[in-house]
Amino acid sequence: MKAAVICHGSIWDFEFHRRLLKDCDIIICADGGAYHVKKMGMQPHVIIGDFDSCTREFAQSFSGAKIIEYPSEKDDTDAQLAVEYALSNGADYIMLLGATGTRIDHTIANIGLLLCIADKGVVGELINEYNRATIIKDRALVKGKGSLVSLIPYGGDVRGVTLKGFKYPLYDFTLEMGSSRGISNQLVADSGEISISGGRLLVVRPLD
Repeated sequence: MKAAVICHGSIWDFEFHRRLLKDCDIIICADGGAYHVKKMGMQPHVIIGDFDSCTREFAQSFSGAKIIEYPSEKDDTDAQLAVEYALSNGADYIMLLGATGTRIDHTIANIGLLLCIADKGVVGELINEYNRATIIKDRALVKGKGSLVSLIPYGGDVRGVTLKGFKYPLYDFTLEMGSSRGISNQLVADSGEISISGGRLLVVRPLD
């Protein structure tokens, strides 16, 4: 099941995001993400959160949407609650939209949700108009000859990094946490393979 979690971060191109939502089986709004979905002319299936950025009245304006309300004093962000809902309902792919913006703390936390998703054996992507990001724990195949791809260790060193089909190949290399070694590599083949033997690797594809 393909799920979309729409957060209340920055969205500039609503048509770009609307196209992404068209193929989703379930659309989950994390609180104020409902405003974004309204601007896209889409219908959410679930609106979840403490309703500090989206009023319950606005949420109820979506006929048929399931509303799940949490207290304002809670341990998890609305985005994490939405991701956990998607996971508990059988999602095998989750995209995070509206997950970046002026609040760098929320942006970093939302990138961390990619790890929560990966730890469940599910594919997750954080997507905005300029980037696609995911976290891998074993291997991934990326397509698009000429595309830039950046590899960033997440939470510690990444061992056994092997790249095939890239301008700057690597074999059984250790990318150290804090190193910029993996920034702005480029696909020279139609598809490239990334594999690691240990650690967690944040893979970012700039789209601009």
